[in-house]
Amino acid sequence: MIDRTFWREKRVFLTGHTGFKGSWLSLWLAHLGAEVRGYSLAPTTNPSLFEEIKIGSIIDSTIGDVRDHDSLQKSMVEFDPDILIHMAAQPLVRLSYDAPIETYEVNVIGTAKVLETARDCPNLKAIVNITTDKCYENDGRSDDYKESDPMGGYDPYSSSKGCAELVASSYRRSFLKGKGVGLASVRAGNVIGGGDWAQDRIVPDCMKAWADNQVVEIRSPHATRPWQHVIEPLSGYLTLAKDLAKDSKNHGQAYNFGPAADQNHSVSSLINEMSKNWSQVRWNDVSNDEHVHEAGLLKLNCDKAMFDLDWKPTLQFEETVKMTVEWYRKFYQNPNDSMYEYTINQIDAYSSLAKLRKISWASDD
Repeated sequence: MIDRTFWREKRVFLTGHTGFKGSWLSLWLAHLGAEVRGYSLAPTTNPSLFEEIKIGSIIDSTIGDVRDHDSLQKSMVEFDPDILIHMAAQPLVRLSYDAPIETYEVNVIGTAKVLETARDCPNLKAIVNITTDKCYENDGRSDDYKESDPMGGYDPYSSSKGCAELVASSYRRSFLKGKGVGLASVRAGNVIGGGDWAQDRIVPDCMKAWADNQVVEIRSPHATRPWQHVIEPLSGYLTLAKDLAKDSKNHGQAYNFGPAADQNHSVSSLINEMSKNWSQVRWNDVSNDEHVHEAGLLKLNCDKAMFDLDWKPTLQFEETVKMTVEWYRKFYQNPNDSMYEYTINQIDAYSSLAKLRKISWASDD
């Protein structure tokens, strides 16, 4: 399992705790015994995982905007964290076309304000800065992308995350290195899992439609993605945070966290796999040339995480899909059951499977 001895009573400041990934990470950290303060805007979806698993009742939750420096500084400096995990973002490609300025303000200026505030936290030992696989300049290659490849981004979201990487690099070299604070950026993408209700995402769209016995419209059924369960990169983030807090040589590095190299599947293959765990699956291909640009295949090379951190993914594609669909089936078909308990059980089952498969991070218990 993730090392409970290390995380017990660690003070973790987590931005973006009301989002999909942030809610999963908040729950896992609390389950490990960490003291967590979240800082984020209110949930933007209804339903939301944050509300369904009652994150606000199990961690110290502050509703605030990372662009509001005074509010952010008051919350973070008062909490005095040991570890900072910066996850707050405008995370949607399609929304970035409608709101490009907001996307840059949140993802670039927001990151700068988080790191500026971190300079005033005397006991801070480690910062994990979450960006995305889309921060790379996607040149259409079939090979995977390494951490040394150039930043870029066709759309405002992707380029804003490339900018956020440069901001983090500058703050590390200009301010944080001399204070003994370990900082690393992490890149992952195409995550799926229970509790995601964001707009224009394949799994939430399917789950909402099928739960109402509706037909779901699919824009790009032949698009191929390296799908991974949300909990996979989170295990990498926690592994890296522990490593940084122990004053490791990996300070200032960037890390990819993704599925195994052979885990690339088309959208139609994902839907077909989902249909094995959900009845009455119906969908239509609505592809046309008028949709906004969406990147082709972009897969990550995760060798660096394996060699430096001894991290690798746990789940196969079929297990990822099954775990995801089972969460939604529980939610939609058993509305009176506790999703908090069910989500905790999925975290424990995942950790146990990682230990059974002798994955390094799962051996620390």
